[in-house]
Amino acid sequence: MARRQPNVILILADDLGYGDIGCDGGRFIRTPNIDRMAAEGVRLTDFYASANVCTPSRAGLMTGRFAIRSGLAHEVLQPADTKGLPLSEVTLPQALKPDYATALIGKWHLGHVAPHWPPTAYGFDTFYGLPYSHDMRPLSLYEAAGETLSEHEGRVDFATLTQRFFEQTFAFAQSNRDRPFFVLLALTAPHIPLVPNPSDPMGSPAGLYGEVVEEIDLNVGRLLERLRGLDLDEDTLVIFTSDNGPWFEGSSGPFRDRKGGSAWDGGFRVPFVARWPRRIAPGTVASGLASNLDLLPTLTSLAGCPPPEGVDLDGRDISGLLTGEGGSPHDEILLFDNNHVAAVRTERWKLVTRSYYRTYDIPLDRLPLLFDMRADPGETYSVASLHSEVLADMQARIARARAKYEPMAHLFPPHVAPPSARDHPD
Repeated sequence: MARRQPNVILILADDLGYGDIGCDGGRFIRTPNIDRMAAEGVRLTDFYASANVCTPSRAGLMTGRFAIRSGLAHEVLQPADTKGLPLSEVTLPQALKPDYATALIGKWHLGHVAPHWPPTAYGFDTFYGLPYSHDMRPLSLYEAAGETLSEHEGRVDFATLTQRFFEQTFAFAQSNRDRPFFVLLALTAPHIPLVPNPSDPMGSPAGLYGEVVEEIDLNVGRLLERLRGLDLDEDTLVIFTSDNGPWFEGSSGPFRDRKGGSAWDGGFRVPFVARWPRRIAPGTVASGLASNLDLLPTLTSLAGCPPPEGVDLDGRDISGLLTGEGGSPHDEILLFDNNHVAAVRTERWKLVTRSYYRTYDIPLDRLPLLFDMRADPGETYSVASLHSEVLADMQARIARARAKYEPMAHLFPPHVAPPSARDHPD
């Protein structure tokens, strides 16, 4: 009998740090259900977001391509912006069509003005969620099915968002249990404002931040239990990750800096846990290089769907890394800060070429910062003076990447919102 195409639920936390979950070394926040996912599946130790802030990271996840290709690499979209993900891009839900029922539940943040809105324009059958981050105004909760969009809630109840997003995910799974389905569950937590659900008091020792993360974990456990109740457990690949590193609170683990922090790992290295009974061996830990650009080619491969035709993908199929049947297809990972190639990482080495000091964005080509990531994952001491051949190789990699990608920024002139629109608070 032919194996059923897997259902996929991709849980994307917002601003969750590498060190915020127990299986990645977190000490203050209790995440037993996510930790159990890792114990029953695979944990990737060297998984990177494709950007250190929200919009470009999500553009990369959705398309398998660096956001500089779509004009969304610079900062994040604000309420006054009118640009968005180009409709010419092939998205993950579109790549899974026509086989899959698809839903986006949660935060979009890739354009909130037509033709970039609603998200159903990009291959999602249904949408339930927010146009952008929940610290931005004006803010409403929307629902969409096909071309029909309606405002569901004009005054958003932040305290119940996580619970409702998980409930909508389960309802979609239940409605589509007889066919393959894909859900991008894009949470708003633990992005500020931090508003715990009074119906699920966790008593976290990590304060409000820990409270909302522990609520996420609680709902992960509920979702897995409900999938078992629908007899969908073995047919469903559940992935848990984050869009970038932590912001004002949260832990980047042993890594340097945080969200938006130029080229340092703390803004890019994020949790990645995947569970798929009978397909992913329990307790697998893989250290191969990977990024959220890899999700589109990987999920289409696992689903038996052809890759997007005529599309130059930056991501690669990491299904072998997940299942233990192969290593990473990457010999390097590029890290962008806005439209700049700011670092390159190989299995052992990392070269950082941009950083910030106060209000300055500083190119560091004259101060080579080469780090041995095996010995010094916190990027504390440059060993450029000790490894001249390695430095030359890494500098050549940076030069090739800059020549390939940075001219693409000029294809999309920076958008300047009209003065009246800029009056909206962020």
